[in-house]
Amino acid sequence: MNKINYIRFDWAIKKLLRDKANFGVLEGFIEVFLGKPDCKIIEILESESNNINEDDKFNRVDIKAKSSDGEIFIVEIQLTRYVHYMERVLFGVSKAITEQMKDGDDYGKIKKVYSISIVYYDFGKGNDYLYVGNTKFIGVHSKDELIISEKEELSLFEQEQDKENNKTRKFKERHNVGAIMPTYYMIRVKSFDDNVKNAMDEWMEFLKNSEIKSDTKVPGLIEAKEVMKFDRMSKEEQNAYIRHLDAVANEKEAILTAKIWGKIEGRAEGEKIGIEKGESQKALAIAKNLKPMGVMTIEQIAAATNLDAETIENL
Repeated sequence: MNKINYIRFDWAIKKLLRDKANFGVLEGFIEVFLGKPDCKIIEILESESNNINEDDKFNRVDIKAKSSDGEIFIVEIQLTRYVHYMERVLFGVSKAITEQMKDGDDYGKIKKVYSISIVYYDFGKGNDYLYVGNTKFIGVHSKDELIISEKEELSLFEQEQDKENNKTRKFKERHNVGAIMPTYYMIRVKSFDDNVKNAMDEWMEFLKNSEIKSDTKVPGLIEAKEVMKFDRMSKEEQNAYIRHLDAVANEKEAILTAKIWGKIEGRAEGEKIGIEKGESQKALAIAKNLKPMGVMTIEQIAAATNLDAETIENL
C-alpha cells in the first residue's frame, strides 16, 4: 500500500486551519489535548502571523482562535530554538487578555485564555511530552487551595442594591481561582517515543512524523486525514509547501553548522591559549634554571626566553 503524504501541522496552521470549513481539525486537537470535547471554534482572531507571505519567518507559526463560549486558544508552533521563548509565550497570553477589554469594560468580561505551545527542539528537561501549567493559590500554612465564587466577589453594597430593587442575580461558582487564570500547555514533540497507545499518542505521531492511521477514530485526525493530504493541494500550494520544507531544512542546517563551527573555533582558541600558556610556563622554567647559574645577565635571559626583566627579577 502506498503511503499517504500528509502536510505538516505547522503548514496547516499557516494555511488550511484558518478556513472555517477546517475548524474541525483544531477542535479535535483541543478536545484530545485539553479535554474539552464541546469546544466549537467560531473565528480566527488577529495574531502576529495571520498576515503571512513568502518572506515570513517560518520557524514560528501561531493561530489564535475564539470558541463559542468566548474562550481564547493560542496554538503556537516553534520549530527552532528561541532564547526567551517562555517570555514570549507570557507576552502573547497577556496580549490576548488585554485585547478582550475596552475602556470602561467590566473585568467580568474577560474570558479564559489557553496557550498551547508545540515545540520541535529540545526544550527544557523532563520525561514527558506534555506539560500543563496553571496559576493556583495555595495556603502557606494550611496547604489548601483558595476557592472563590462570583458571589463572594460581589460587594455588599451591590447585594443590598439588588435586594432593594427586587433583583435576583445568578452566581457562577468556580472550583478554584485557576479557573479564570491562563492555562499553559507545552508539547515537546521530540520527546515522543513513537509508541502509539492512545488518542493523544496518535496526535503526537502526526505532529512528529505527519502520519495518520488509516482507521483512526481520533477527533481532529479524522478531519485531518481528508483535508491535509498533499495531493489535495493545488500545484501552486504544493510548490509553496515544498519551499517551506526546504526552508525549514536549511534553517536547521544553518543552526547545526553554526554550532559545529562555534565548537571548532572554540576548540582552536582553546588550543591556542593552551599552547601560549605552555610556552610561557616553559620559558619560566628555563629562566629559573639560568638565573642561579650566574652565567647570563637578566637582560640576556629575558632575550632568550621572551620574558620581561621584572618577571625574571622576581623569580
